[in-house]
Amino acid sequence: MQKTQTNVVTTLRQMILEEELAAGTRLAEIPTAEKLGVSRTPVRIAFRALEQEGLLTKLPGRGYEVRSVSVAEIIGAVEVRGVLEGLAARQAAENGLSDAHKSELQALLDLGDEILAGDELNEAELERYQQMNKRFHDIVIEAAHNPAIQAALSRNEHLPFASSSALAFDKKQMSKETKRFEFAHQQHHHVFYAMINGLGSRAEGIMREHANATLGYINNPRNTDELTVISERDRTRN
Repeated sequence: MQKTQTNVVTTLRQMILEEELAAGTRLAEIPTAEKLGVSRTPVRIAFRALEQEGLLTKLPGRGYEVRSVSVAEIIGAVEVRGVLEGLAARQAAENGLSDAHKSELQALLDLGDEILAGDELNEAELERYQQMNKRFHDIVIEAAHNPAIQAALSRNEHLPFASSSALAFDKKQMSKETKRFEFAHQQHHHVFYAMINGLGSRAEGIMREHANATLGYINNPRNTDELTVISERDRTRN
């Protein structure tokens, strides 16, 4: 299947997570495009996107380098996003959602249910889920009517994995990863219920937890500066 722009970004992000592209690795458009079987254009765009996410550093002249990212840096960025999006959800609930926002959020929930109806997501469905997820989060922030939240999130999104669109998953275990996305999408349903019923504190709490449910991280016991990714099933089963 021809990789889309989102596929290219997701693939490179996952390669960095799994240290297939280790910290310090230099990346250039042509060899990367050949490795992924795509043209240079989506790779060029992906490099810029991953630089914005804080995963790549632009080198003088041409090319990029994979940044060294600590567990503490990621956890801190994800927790800040949770606080900001939690505040947005609370203020959206207190303000009351507009009919337009209610309608679009419900449509996104229905779309997510449709995408997750099967036993295992494929790449095309993952891309649809990612787009749905990003728009859901964007509406929650819009509904807060608080420009300071958006400004703070924009700054925070330059840190690794601090953006709601920076999803990661294990392609080798897609059945289990699908269940993780199902869990996250149920949280979408719950925060929507809280917002439309004016339950500000509940909406805030769910949204803060939702940030942590998207990506889970632990320290590698061999090196506390190394990054290891675990799915939410491992974080919550104890």
